[in-house]
Amino acid sequence: MTDPQAILDRAVAEGDLPFAVALVAAAGGTAWQGAAGDAAPGRPAGPDTVLRLFSMTKAVGAVAAAILVDRGRIGWDDPVGPAIPAFDALPVLDGRDGDAARLRPQRTRATLAQLLAHTSGAAYEIWHPGVARFNAGARLPSPRSGIRAALDLPLAFDPGAGWAYGTGPDWAGLLIEAIDGRRIDAFVRDEILDPLGMADTVFEVPDHLRARLAGVWLRTPEGLRRVDAPPVAHPEFWGMGHALTGPGRDYLRFLRMLLNHGTLDGQRILSKPAAAALLTPRTGRLGPMPTCNPGASATVVRLAASTHSLLGVRTAAIPGRRGAGAQGWAGSSNTHWWLDPIRGRAGLFLTQLRPFWDPRVMAALEAFERAVHDR
Repeated sequence: MTDPQAILDRAVAEGDLPFAVALVAAAGGTAWQGAAGDAAPGRPAGPDTVLRLFSMTKAVGAVAAAILVDRGRIGWDDPVGPAIPAFDALPVLDGRDGDAARLRPQRTRATLAQLLAHTSGAAYEIWHPGVARFNAGARLPSPRSGIRAALDLPLAFDPGAGWAYGTGPDWAGLLIEAIDGRRIDAFVRDEILDPLGMADTVFEVPDHLRARLAGVWLRTPEGLRRVDAPPVAHPEFWGMGHALTGPGRDYLRFLRMLLNHGTLDGQRILSKPAAAALLTPRTGRLGPMPTCNPGASATVVRLAASTHSLLGVRTAAIPGRRGAGAQGWAGSSNTHWWLDPIRGRAGLFLTQLRPFWDPRVMAALEAFERAVHDR
């Protein structure tokens, strides 16, 4: 049996990763954890290393939405426009007239489930050429900037007419605010982070956590280069597609709650039906995501028979890695999670390296998963 620690050590020594933190859990607790390399100069990585989670935030946002569904405040298939009219006002890309984009009104109305399953038409420009071409002229900021205007890109298609990874979860966060009345950071803290004991998972990084904040690296032809990536402070909105920062040991508690059908250590976050709804497939089979910006992301190559649930990407069984119906996704600096409800396991494989879906990172992730599959 391959030693998982040896895989982490080798990946760092060979320059596949600048550092690595990995954890595996069953419903009852942590089954394995390890780390390799320095998360910052002179600071060894570990389960308490604070990481920019980016799109790992999306699963937390899905749970936040499920809490409102549990309480009867909204249904998965209810339209979102009554609460957030700005989404209904977004135009849809409809070809081009010369150099100008042709826009038209939406023909259908987006639902909460479509926001979370990425079928609302709200697409990131990184993986959608039409949206990328539009924003080359419009020059709207990145959603990660926290500037509200970043969400005003036109839709790639009418809600329900396709699949494109994008800002739907950010809009779901605005929807939660509109329905509940609390700001989304307060809602998530009160309803999810505090009850689960995720004390070091934050929207805005306080001074006392900065000493544990990992650096970020970029893979270049010359090797790994550390880059400046300060966390956003005091944004106009907190996006539930990207806003959280925190350590692996906290996020493992979140995954264990999902393995336990909505509860952990006596704290019930979701009913069993709501937790199950998050795992249900909401799309047909998904193909690869060709990149429009290789510096930000490699082309995302799908795992076996992937579909999308409200929580993340759902796969068929992958022998030696995941069981049927396993879920997973990642953050743009290559923080990866997976949840295997049939086998009762969850895992994290974490670093801070760009571009996203870097092939050497993905090879190390696969090797690690195989090493811990039977532990």
